[in-house]
Amino acid sequence: MLFFDPIYFIYMLPALIIMAMTTAYVKSSYNKWSRIRAASGMTGAQAANRLISTGNLYGVQIAGTKGELSDHYDPRDKTLYLSQGVYNSPSVAAVAIAAHELGHAMQDAEEYFPMRVRSLLVPAVNIGSNVGWVLIMLGLFLRITNLAWLGVIIFSVGALFALATLPVEFNASSRAKELLSATGIIQTEEERRGVNSVLNAAALTYVAGLITAVLQLLYFVSLVGGRRRN
Repeated sequence: MLFFDPIYFIYMLPALIIMAMTTAYVKSSYNKWSRIRAASGMTGAQAANRLISTGNLYGVQIAGTKGELSDHYDPRDKTLYLSQGVYNSPSVAAVAIAAHELGHAMQDAEEYFPMRVRSLLVPAVNIGSNVGWVLIMLGLFLRITNLAWLGVIIFSVGALFALATLPVEFNASSRAKELLSATGIIQTEEERRGVNSVLNAAALTYVAGLITAVLQLLYFVSLVGGRRRN
């Protein structure tokens, strides 16, 4: 069984360490800058509304959502979903996160190519994450190597999706930083440092996700490749 294989934990240990460090950094940065009020006094929702007007994105709606750091943009209904800690807060962290999600809305409106690629991969990822490892285990159990390799190929779509996510997220953060400064929502150098801290911390989670996906894929490649040699 996969989860009783000590080799699996050897592969995944670096990813677990990186993910834990990244999570701690994200929480630390968010907690710090969520307590510091933006000089503009705007809440995350108000900042998003101003940026929607500035970018002529009048079809984009704003709605609250439950949870902490559950903020996201849904291209299907053109809605910016902001957690309560962002929607109602006039903090530096809140406007940074709201602007980042608005960056995704801008990408959607412009049909930003990396975002389109990521969207196209979503159905394959949903299938691959559930079917890939099953085919790998079944192929190894039945000693059908080609079936196991098919599972590896299907599972690898997850790593490809994680890779495609990086330019989308980095670009959204870059847009957010420029928009916040250009519109005067962020006014001081301290606030800019805060925005950079929050968005850079968030970006690291996607880097950690890519590392995790690649290490899982390498484990399965070594597992099937090793069984074939045997």
